Amino acid sequence: MEGLIQLLDTKVATLIAEDADVFIVEIRIKPTNNIKVFLDADAGISIDRLIRFNRRLYKDLEESNLFPEGDFSLEVSSPGLDEPLKLFRQYQKNIGRFVEVTGLDGLKREGKLLTAVEDSITVEEEKGKGKKKEIVVHSIPLSEIKSTVIQVKF
Repeated sequence: MEGLIQLLDTKVATLIAEDADVFIVEIRIKPTNNIKVFLDADAGISIDRLIRFNRRLYKDLEESNLFPEGDFSLEVSSPGLDEPLKLFRQYQKNIGRFVEVTGLDGLKREGKLLTAVEDSITVEEEKGKGKKKEIVVHSIPLSEIKSTVIQVKF
């Protein structure tokens, strides 16, 4: 399975090479040959672009005969808001948004993502309300993060 993911990674990288702002977030394959390719772009990726990549990759997979029986399905999408951030590039793209960061120690911090540098992120957390409101800025090493999820605020 790992070899197949590497092969798909190469195919997708070739497919998106002309679009410098697009990047691969993750490729998953279920035992039923359900292939899920998660793509994103620095300024967000449109459904039209995802459809175009899906069609081109599907055609490539059919022609390559990787699945001689044609027994595969393909989904090309952007990661949903419920998907944790996986790549440094995703952190950079989401600066200014609210996130929930879960550390390896299980501690959760919620706040605005202020910065993302190669080895850490900075999150601004508001504690308390009114006169007791306090702003705490956390610098969190990426190596100590279990997951980071975007929080939708209304």
